[in-house]
Amino acid sequence: MSLVLPNGEAIAAGATYSNQPGVAIEVDPPFGRCTGNGTYAAIQVDQVTHDSTGLTTSYAIQFFCDVGNGTSYTGALAYNVSPTTPHQGYYAYESNGTITGFGNDNYLNYLGDLSVVALNKPIVGMAITADAAGYWMVTSDGGIFAYGDAGFYGSMGGQRLNRPVVGIAATPDGQGYWLVASDGGVFAFGDAPFFGSMGGRHLNKPMVGLAPSPSGGYWMVASDGGVFSFHAPFYGSTGALRLNQPVAGMAPTPHGNGYWFVAADGGIFSFGDAGFYGSTGAIRLNRPIVGMAPMSNGSGYWLVASDGGVFAFNAPFYGSLAGLGLTGVVGIAS
Repeated sequence: MSLVLPNGEAIAAGATYSNQPGVAIEVDPPFGRCTGNGTYAAIQVDQVTHDSTGLTTSYAIQFFCDVGNGTSYTGALAYNVSPTTPHQGYYAYESNGTITGFGNDNYLNYLGDLSVVALNKPIVGMAITADAAGYWMVTSDGGIFAYGDAGFYGSMGGQRLNRPVVGIAATPDGQGYWLVASDGGVFAFGDAPFFGSMGGRHLNKPMVGLAPSPSGGYWMVASDGGVFSFHAPFYGSTGALRLNQPVAGMAPTPHGNGYWFVAADGGIFSFGDAGFYGSTGAIRLNRPIVGMAPMSNGSGYWLVASDGGVFAFNAPFYGSLAGLGLTGVVGIAS
């Protein structure tokens, strides 16, 4: 068995190779081939290390390859990542649970996703762990799927909900998460504190998202841009304004002193210390915008449309899914 790199170099399982963007690994055993495009029977990232500043320095991949005729192979590969290069990129995710990473550090792709799983309800949200070594996905019935170092702390799957879940947000330390339903109901798991909700109260428009505050609280936003703060500062809203298109999502600034909204036409509304770096509000879009993700330092952001098109504002563009005929992209995470 050998591991074949794109340049044709074959290295032994367990060897170390410097990571490069877009590197694909092929397992080339004597009687068949398993490639990194989904033909592995199983593949997982089982170890991620960071330096003192939190930058990823290495990660390991384990794989199990079943080539048929009763033959299977196992192995491992360790990646070294330059500690001078922080995580840069984003993940687009679809309603069927498929995630696609873009940038220099896309090992979450190797954790697996739900693209081959028959889901009871569609995926509506994704949250990445504090160390970026795992993630959660949530379905509209509140079902939770955890990958990598993301812990499973509970779900609403199998329970009766008044309204569907529309989003998920992780706590600052990644040891818990909140779910929010379209009626403003909030469900807290792990170390996520519950500070209140809008469940059972009249809303002018349904909730579309929830964002965590470093204070431990959270904000919720409705499709009209109305903001509801729970143990978190209120920096403003568009609840009293007429919008061209409904709000589709919300994101907090890194220090929690502000937040952005994005509307379905790509209009951006910034509050507090959230900078305005541009929008697609005046551009004709092929498909509506469904979400946004800020850069880790808050100096820019990405928007994603339902066809997977990505729009970068004061942020690097690493690629998109536009032109592939997709219509089920539901969000972006970074």
